[in-house]
Amino acid sequence: MSNPTFTHLDAAGNPSMVNVSEKAVTQRSARARAIVSLPQAVLDLLERGDIHMPKGPVFQTAIIAGVMAAKKTGELIPLCHPLGMDHCSVSIHVNEQQDVVVECTASVNAKTGIEMEALTGATLAALTIYDMCKALSHDIVIREIRLMEKTGGKRDFKREE
Repeated sequence: MSNPTFTHLDAAGNPSMVNVSEKAVTQRSARARAIVSLPQAVLDLLERGDIHMPKGPVFQTAIIAGVMAAKKTGELIPLCHPLGMDHCSVSIHVNEQQDVVVECTASVNAKTGIEMEALTGATLAALTIYDMCKALSHDIVIREIRLMEKTGGKRDFKREE
């Protein structure tokens, strides 16, 4: 980064949507991750079979919420370009450290990236897990919401797992 600048500010320092009209359409994809730490008692219930709460099954509901959120990213984040995603998926599993790992992968053929959609999908899926499990405990922590990888555009990015 020889001369870093904030892309969402104009020359006068005012908020401005990035002009992508001159950019080429390319295949772009992104994968984001959120980690949810649950109390052991809640985790035990989940591992015995997805808890069916009054709002529905926890993980399945969170998957739907994540995809729905990713589709609305342009409405939720100011100055974010609205994109017609070609694909979006959310996966949820419990890792060896007994954390719930939420991953959202999104792809599009467009002039701008799709990492905000992947980040939004992972975040809202994690928030849905919190919402659905809070009746059992408020000792739930959502952490490490991060972009894991992106392809397409100026440069690719891949974080070490």
